[in-house]
Amino acid sequence: MSYGTLVSSAVLADHLFDPGWRVFDCRHQLNDPAAGSRAYATAHLPGAFFLHLDQDLSGPTNGRNGRHPLPDPLLLADKLGAAGVALDTQVIAYDDAGGAFASRLWWLLRWLGHDRVAVLDGGIDRWLVEGRPLATDSPSSSPATLEVDLRAAVTSSDAVLASLGQSGFCLIDARAPERFRGENETLDPVGGHIPGARNRFFRDNLDVDGCFRPAAELRREFLALLAGSPPEQAVMSCGSGVTACHNLLAMEIAGLPGARLYAGSWSEWCSDPARPVVCQAPPA
Repeated sequence: MSYGTLVSSAVLADHLFDPGWRVFDCRHQLNDPAAGSRAYATAHLPGAFFLHLDQDLSGPTNGRNGRHPLPDPLLLADKLGAAGVALDTQVIAYDDAGGAFASRLWWLLRWLGHDRVAVLDGGIDRWLVEGRPLATDSPSSSPATLEVDLRAAVTSSDAVLASLGQSGFCLIDARAPERFRGENETLDPVGGHIPGARNRFFRDNLDVDGCFRPAAELRREFLALLAGSPPEQAVMSCGSGVTACHNLLAMEIAGLPGARLYAGSWSEWCSDPARPVVCQAPPA
């Protein structure tokens, strides 16, 4: 059996040392980029490899392509292959933020053409609540080859701009409501959102325990948000193309596949003053 959206800690515990499975620690803090690697060095799930959001799951920035541009797909495939990931490997990603960063690896692998990837529901926090073990050693693996079959799952700022106002186009922003309105913006130089965007805070996908809510609830809420637009015409954005993947995962859980990622998201969009902006916050 393979897993393509979520996996429970109980299932992962049963497969923790399965040679056909690979686990990746994706913990990260936007305001402290070294926090994830420190946490990993302190303790992590047994056998887990570490991937850094900035260094492994993103490409170089140039001031115009957002804070977390997509990595080179072949370089990412090589890094995953070095950890033993092949096309038939079951990959599990986890973090300590409700899947906010683990879902980025989930989406990236699907972009590469690898469907056997899931997020650990509840992350390391759920794992610890259930009294499961941690480790401190760094794992090793025989290298594998991960072949890339890149999918057309990404859209560009030009494509978004050309689609604004078109019937059926649905742009969904995963940032917190206050940042969506342009309030308390501390990560990007401009506050606000893309005209016509609808707000769906990624944390609304989670229950009080930090696990994903039932598929039926997610489906009902995303269908209301789509308002008749087919999922294939939806585009997910956020601040930099990271938590937008959380909404993409939630839609997949809800049985609404096909939406695309605007990888540059707000941080790319607002880097060009010619692009239109909506800011509901009062001027400072």
